[in-house]
Amino acid sequence: MSLYSFSVKKPITLLMIVCVVIITGIVSLTKIPLDLLPKIEVPVAVVSTSYKGVGPEEIEKLVTEPIEGAVATVGSMKNIQSISYDGNSLIIIEFNSGTDMDFASLEMREKIDLVKGFLPDEVENPMVIKVDPNAMPIIQLSFYSEEDLGKLQSILMEIVKPRIERIEGVANVSLSGGKEKEVSIFLEEGELEKYGLTIDKLAQLIGAENLNLPAGQIKKGNKKLSLKTVGEFQSIEDIKSMPIPLATGGVIHLRDIANVSIEDKETTTVSRINGKEGINISIQKQSDSNTVRVSEEIHKELEAIEKDYPDLDMEIVLDQAEYINMSIMNVFKNAIIGAVLAVAILYLFLRDLKTTLIISVSIPISIIATFILLYFGNITFNIMTLGGMALGIGMLVDNSIVVLENIYRLRENGLDSQSASIEGAKEVSMAVTASTLTTIAVFAPMVFVEGITATIFKELAFTVAFSLVISLIVSLTLIPMLASRSLKKEVEEKNNGFSKVFRSVRDGYESILSWALNHKGWAIFIAIAIFVVTIFPLFILGGEFFPPVDEGTFIVNIDLPSGSSFQETNKVIENLEKDISKIKEVDTMFSSIGGSSFASFSSSTSSSDSGSITVKLKGLKERDRTTFQVADEVRKIVKDTPGVDISVDTTSDLMGGLGGDPINIEIKGENLDSLKEIGEDFKEIVNSIPGTREVKTSYEEGVPEVKIGLDRDLLSQYGLTTYQVASAVRGSISGVLASKYKYEGTELDIVVKRGSSKDETIESIKSLPIMTPMGSSVPLEEVGKVSIENSPVTIYREDQSRVVNITGQVFNRDMGTVINEIENKLKEYKMPYGYSYGFEGQYKQLTKAYSDLTLALILALVFVYIILAAQFESYIYPFVVMLSVPLSFSGASLFLLLSGKTLSVPAIVGGIVLAGIVVNNAIVLVDYINTLRRSGMERDAAVLKSGPTRFRPILMTTLTTVLGLIPLALRRGEGSEIQSPMAVAVIGGLFFSTLLTLVFIPVMYIVFDNLRKTKEDI
Repeated sequence: MSLYSFSVKKPITLLMIVCVVIITGIVSLTKIPLDLLPKIEVPVAVVSTSYKGVGPEEIEKLVTEPIEGAVATVGSMKNIQSISYDGNSLIIIEFNSGTDMDFASLEMREKIDLVKGFLPDEVENPMVIKVDPNAMPIIQLSFYSEEDLGKLQSILMEIVKPRIERIEGVANVSLSGGKEKEVSIFLEEGELEKYGLTIDKLAQLIGAENLNLPAGQIKKGNKKLSLKTVGEFQSIEDIKSMPIPLATGGVIHLRDIANVSIEDKETTTVSRINGKEGINISIQKQSDSNTVRVSEEIHKELEAIEKDYPDLDMEIVLDQAEYINMSIMNVFKNAIIGAVLAVAILYLFLRDLKTTLIISVSIPISIIATFILLYFGNITFNIMTLGGMALGIGMLVDNSIVVLENIYRLRENGLDSQSASIEGAKEVSMAVTASTLTTIAVFAPMVFVEGITATIFKELAFTVAFSLVISLIVSLTLIPMLASRSLKKEVEEKNNGFSKVFRSVRDGYESILSWALNHKGWAIFIAIAIFVVTIFPLFILGGEFFPPVDEGTFIVNIDLPSGSSFQETNKVIENLEKDISKIKEVDTMFSSIGGSSFASFSSSTSSSDSGSITVKLKGLKERDRTTFQVADEVRKIVKDTPGVDISVDTTSDLMGGLGGDPINIEIKGENLDSLKEIGEDFKEIVNSIPGTREVKTSYEEGVPEVKIGLDRDLLSQYGLTTYQVASAVRGSISGVLASKYKYEGTELDIVVKRGSSKDETIESIKSLPIMTPMGSSVPLEEVGKVSIENSPVTIYREDQSRVVNITGQVFNRDMGTVINEIENKLKEYKMPYGYSYGFEGQYKQLTKAYSDLTLALILALVFVYIILAAQFESYIYPFVVMLSVPLSFSGASLFLLLSGKTLSVPAIVGGIVLAGIVVNNAIVLVDYINTLRRSGMERDAAVLKSGPTRFRPILMTTLTTVLGLIPLALRRGEGSEIQSPMAVAVIGGLFFSTLLTLVFIPVMYIVFDNLRKTKEDI
């Protein structure tokens, strides 16, 4: 019994199988997690090495170069970069796609072990760290309280932070902002020297006094009791009263030489939200945890914390899961709208509810069955998998339309219900199978694509392929069974308005086809002319790696001149907050000074002369401008701020940066001064190109610092060592941490400071008294020279050569065009001998993606040809069918131009998908011509009949696919930027190729058939 006969004659068995699929699919649906994108694995590892107190040039020579040479021999390494700066070396190694990073990290450690013995003794053990973009902050919270910020911070540290950290999937919880308290011991001027004391000695005495220590055990009867000496300070008065023995034999108390009090620590970090000072909590998830699920658990815990501590005022500033949920729901709504439109077009053509429902059943069953693949394949619901479903929704009914239309036609010819269903499915089974296989085949070459492109689109390919396989099975089993029981015995010819219009269109098509068959030369010429004219936009579209994603968030980074005070930085940021708050699209602003940049995984600030403002905009529906337009307005607002370097970063954190900056020029050479000069020239050239923004050079000027050069001979005369002097200076400026004091359930630092330490000057440093072992003191300038010098710059290297990078953003123009203009100008620049430049970042990723996807497209066409040759058992007919592919490319390029989109990676993937879709109509057409010829009909008559006969199913399948994709193409809502170019390309290619295929393919069928006969005659 054939599959078709089994389906028609065993309806209950078939329905039970369908029920099993539906139940399993629904259960799978409830267990599939949500995420924005497929899990992105970056094959990058970092070697971090610390060598305290050593400058960048020494770090480069003594640490970076030896380790670079060692790890450069690790297998599968792609390139190597390094950063040498004051006291630290960072080496970044990128591996080939697919590298086992656990094994690579182990091999790196082995290579580093070989050179450890050649590194200076003071160098700390190099650490090998795998880069994981999935372990990034997912939630940012701000807390307020009417009470003291120090107390609030204590509550957050001791209660809130541990409760959140206990949640499964949470990796790290960090706090920033707020104020901390400390026990400050301010020494009165001259008192230490008077009694022959030093700060270090005094700190040691305090630490030795503030102790509870076990003293062993004693017996009491038959029991052993623990013995403990108790000496911890119980009050501030205990600290003030602490006795200090003198070398002369006397005793003084701490209060005699110092003022002791609990004070706020010096403010070094501030976090503000909408101008109100608070404390920020940043939450990171574990790399293998799902963002949305972890976020849901965090929200549950936060609700419980709010109930337990009603005085805490909390605001969730940013939540990645919120954007992910909106994006997923947006794609889901687009898919539903597409499905409704597809069903509507079916009903419009068929004008019969039962028939429409029979065909439409393919959509839910295929989608539900796809959930099973996602669950067991450990694939998340993301904008690519859901985009794949939305992409395939219109195609899911194609096979069912062809099968049911053929059954419909056989019923009209007089066959009974069962026979028409069995024979109708059997007659077109090869055609629909080949159509499905050609669509699936175009995704097979994606295995040769590497990097982010492959990661993002492979899951889309799996989703589309699996759903189409299910739709094929449904069309050859469930559709014949339902048709055998639902189609009327007598099919009435519809005579409504749409039917009249359709018949008129079909008659017009038949006339055009007849003319084309009689004027083949003209028909071919017109088709080629249309192709040439419409393919031209492909060369003027411009290019970009991925379309920018409007997440509604951007970061304003502020850098004041090195050494600027905290107060100066705070004042600049306060003024910027006022200006930015006037923009109507702004919803929330988070400011940070001396802490991490909010909502940014990559960028951070760590000193009092830098800070950031993270701006969150209102939802897409509540604003008329994009994030990029608002960010550009902010650039105009801040550009005239004197003496401050301000940049606006619109890089998507959720998208992982997707390849880096749009503009990234890498200049290689050895001399830093020459690299600086070339870099400045390149910066000016890039700035001169319209559409460029935030153009910067990675070369950093030296930072002014005070250096104390000690005279070792003089030190030895006074009985001093370098360490003793350094310790005295540090204690005088920064104070010395002596011990901890338990206060109101927390521990405060006890810090010993000089009374004048808050206002130290160069002159006061020079006159700083240094106590000698003999009890006398000597001014610092007697044993060392105090001077101001510039510290060396950060040194960047790539592939073991020094580099400077020129980076920038692009606004209101496509990246490809801007890069081409930059490249043309740089060709006129005369590079010094031994120096070179190249483009990195997104442009390099785009070039690689173009190369990989071109190979994938060529292989896709080869696979399609192989499948068609196997179906038609011919070398000639597949060429006829595949002539529809170039016609589709011209339609795609025309529609991309009309919609204002660029040639991005999603658009190219849409072109690859087209190669498998557009041949379907030609397959149905050519297959039916061959069927008519096998039944004895003359070739030209068969060709003339096949077009009008297959006109309706071809038009229906095209319109269902096109209408199913229109919601995606319109780019409405969050997360739609990636799918939109792909949908536009497919719509344009399919629509355009269908119009030409209906005329051009029959003409070319006759032309190739004539060539075949001529060859046989020869």
